[in-house]
Amino acid sequence: MCGIVGYVGPKKAAPILLDGLRRLEYRGYDSAGLAVHDGREIEVVRAAGKLENLANALEQRPLCGSTGLGHTRWATHGRPSEQNAHPHAAGDVAVVHNGIIENYLELKHELQASGVRFASDTDTEIVAHLIHRALEQGAPNLFGAMRQALGRLRGAYALAAISRREPDRLVIAKNASPLVVGVGEGETLCGSDIPALLGSTRNMLFLEDGEMAELTASGVRIETVEGKPVERAPRRIDWSAVQAEKGGYKHFMLKEIFEQPRAVEDTLRGRINLDEGDVVEAELGLDAQAARSIERVVLVACGTSHHAALVGRYWIEQLARVAAHTELASEVRYRDPVFGPKDLVVAVSQSGETADTLAAVKAAREGGARVLAIANVLDSAIPRASHGSLYTHAGPEIGVASTKCFTTQLVALLLLAVHLGRRRGALDAERGREILQALLELPNELRWTLARKADIHQVARHWHNAPHMLFLGRGLGYPIALEGALKLKEISYSHAEGYAAGEMKHGPIALIDENMPVVVVMPRDRQYEKTLSNLQEVRARDGQVIAVVTEGDAEAKKLAQWVLELPKMPELTQPVAAVVPLQLLAYYIADLKGTDVDQPRNLAKTVTVE
Repeated sequence: MCGIVGYVGPKKAAPILLDGLRRLEYRGYDSAGLAVHDGREIEVVRAAGKLENLANALEQRPLCGSTGLGHTRWATHGRPSEQNAHPHAAGDVAVVHNGIIENYLELKHELQASGVRFASDTDTEIVAHLIHRALEQGAPNLFGAMRQALGRLRGAYALAAISRREPDRLVIAKNASPLVVGVGEGETLCGSDIPALLGSTRNMLFLEDGEMAELTASGVRIETVEGKPVERAPRRIDWSAVQAEKGGYKHFMLKEIFEQPRAVEDTLRGRINLDEGDVVEAELGLDAQAARSIERVVLVACGTSHHAALVGRYWIEQLARVAAHTELASEVRYRDPVFGPKDLVVAVSQSGETADTLAAVKAAREGGARVLAIANVLDSAIPRASHGSLYTHAGPEIGVASTKCFTTQLVALLLLAVHLGRRRGALDAERGREILQALLELPNELRWTLARKADIHQVARHWHNAPHMLFLGRGLGYPIALEGALKLKEISYSHAEGYAAGEMKHGPIALIDENMPVVVVMPRDRQYEKTLSNLQEVRARDGQVIAVVTEGDAEAKKLAQWVLELPKMPELTQPVAAVVPLQLLAYYIADLKGTDVDQPRNLAKTVTVE
């Protein structure tokens, strides 16, 4: 998704910045821009669309200077446009930003009350104004002004800024969003990913969360936000181009699992109105009158997307109080289904090209239903065939087994449920704010879960040779159990079954013995006690339990042989975090078995045939 490049040194900055942005094109974007200090002023050139449009704009308006910033953006706060593209300027300052400022509305209202006028719809512009205001109020330099601004921000960010007053330096900062420094001969660069910098240097410094740095041609000064100096030596990166795209991860799938916090942030940005406890509706094509006329929601999807749709069904019924059904698209197209004008059909597809789902969309439209697409690929076939679209902003997903597209589909479905609930009068503003705030907190909860990868790897080492595995869950945990089993089957070729825990006595319990590992998805929710009883039934038959639980669950720890913890979090967003340990478990088992993780046998990324 969004990409950052910065340069300070003796060379012309613009060609280096443009080259770095081209090396980040694989991340996906819909607008781009540069800001370059020419020694007197900061000049900004931006363009909607692909980098070629920016390159053409630069031919018409060349940027001279040896200090600058570049950025590629996928629209989140505000539509894709030159106005909303980065860099954003305020007074003497220009800023680029990846991440999400959770308290941007509060800060925006404060700035507006003091007379600030905004030129864009983005949260990033707020940062530029905060830094400029700090300079106007006596901050000694850009570094100090950035530090003051960071004290006001809550959320995830990778930030880079330049100031008209200091033409020979960049200032950068990081919190929960990647940022790398490249140290060259008489030049210094920064970027949101290593590939952006490989054209200039292979010596890299990696900023940690809560750190900021000042970059000049002669080197780097790093401090914590609190002002404590940090000493860190560069590392030599000897990756090939393909390895660089993997970001140092062994497989694309593992990289994509760890990209999920950022992908969720990008899917949320620009879609949340905390003041109103509501979802920004422009792209949905579903106003209040249309939402109130809906009598049935039908979610159609295949594979992993179908599991996301199963979770979405729970959310839509609970929050919007309208009947919801989930259908396998491959079954719908041949069943002569009945659709009508009071149906909302939600087509969920990672690629937007899934043949069976597209056929179901066409059948729904022929029946008079309103169709909404949830997809990751802009202008793909299913969104084009639908009345409205809600794009996930996961970025390119190379691994065949979907991970970050699944979690962003879940986020999009919860946004849709809130939107429908607010339009239909089933969800008040206060409850809407609670849910949307929980979504804003979700990326950090995913990071918390990912940080416990060593516990998951230990389980995988113990069970990677198990021929069978059973996954159980109730309520919102049931589709996650299905998805966990599917991931294991897809990439490790081990047999796995996902089952509703309440159905265990209707067959699967016959499989359980001392050699059967059973994964139980059981965070603290309204179904917890019943799922705990199912866990006890497994243990009574000597089953080996791997429990996915909420942090501090003493009862589960007494009964389960292995415990994979989730942070304490609201029930509605638990499924998004609960799938992460199961993705990692499948990945580590497959890697230990030596299978082709990114391209498992017999599978394709986009299923365009029946």
